[in-house]
Parts: sequence; C-alpha cells; structure tokens
Amino acid sequence: MTKRIMTFVFLGFVLVALTGCIPGDGSASASDPAGFLWGIWHGWLAPLTLIIGIFDHNIRVYEVYNSGWWYDFGFYMAIIAGFGGLALSRKRKKRS
Repeated sequence: MTKRIMTFVFLGFVLVALTGCIPGDGSASASDPAGFLWGIWHGWLAPLTLIIGIFDHNIRVYEVYNSGWWYDFGFYMAIIAGFGGLALSRKRKKRS
C-alpha cells in the first residue's frame, strides 16, 4: 500500500515538473525564440500539452515564438520518435 502511494506521489511530482516547460508558458518571446532543443522537448510533451490545452486556453501544443525550420525539425523529430518511427535498425521477425 505504501509503495503504491509513493508511486502516485512520484508520478504527480513528475507531471507537475514537466508542465513547467510546455509551449506557451511564457519562456519564449519574439526576441528570444524557442530553438531546436526546445522543439524536441515540446514534441516529447505534445500529448501532455494537448490534454492541458483543453482546460487552459493559453497553452498550445506548438510554441508560437520559435526559430523557424530548426524548431519545426526538432518538434517533428520528437513526435515521430515518440511513436518508434526513427529506429535506426529494425529486427525482423523470424518465421518458424
């Protein structure tokens, strides 16, 4: 029972920590746009950001103030990799 409670507390802490870095939180501006690494981070957090954006209309999945192509590249790379699309090698199933 205690292990289960500690797991929920830990997951809650991680969830709160991750929401501090979502797109639209005010950390990027026109003079300091989000770049490639922020694009990767926002791509990884996109599913969580989508859920939060339903309840908070100031939060968007995609950072408006970004550096352009490099942000887009990082964002989509993380989205694709999150679903296993960037595997460098694939194992083929052996036929019996």
